[in-house]
Amino acid sequence: MTNPSVHEQRRIDGADQQSRVEPGSHGASHTWLPPEQYAETVLKATAFACLFFTDEHDNPLQLRAVYSRTHPWQLVGGTMDPGERPWETALRECREETGIVFDGRPRLLASVFGQPGAEWPYATIGFVFEGGRLTSDEITSLTLDPAEHDEARVLPMAQWRTHMPQRDFDRLEHVVEARRTGTTAYFESWDWES
Repeated sequence: MTNPSVHEQRRIDGADQQSRVEPGSHGASHTWLPPEQYAETVLKATAFACLFFTDEHDNPLQLRAVYSRTHPWQLVGGTMDPGERPWETALRECREETGIVFDGRPRLLASVFGQPGAEWPYATIGFVFEGGRLTSDEITSLTLDPAEHDEARVLPMAQWRTHMPQRDFDRLEHVVEARRTGTTAYFESWDWES
């Protein structure tokens, strides 16, 4: 019998450890760490999930945040709570932020990634799901949480450009295109600016 590989040996020994390549070693040397120590060496990220709504003419709906100068206009959604899955977060945040109890099925429009920056120390990972089209009556009857948002607005894309940072507008464009084409978008440059 040949010697088992390192991966097989870990499984045989029952060792519950992870490998980390030492800096400057070019992958040749590994230090084995217990999971809790290994976890301290890997990327830290926060996650969010949203529902993307438009009016009946496909103009995006966004909410104005009272707490963020960096991202003033936001999709309906928010940060994942511990133990939640992305779809659960999107549904909870939608209910809390707008009063809508969404009963549709999950359809992912976009995945979003952002590097950390001066304003936020962690990477950001996001999931934008299809919310559908709302009637004008549904939009005017939204119930906003004043501690989070003070306005809901629907605008054509050309007008949204003047109301938001370029990276937020770029993300919105990717989501709109994903809905139009039926192809999930991957948007990896929603970075926190230094």
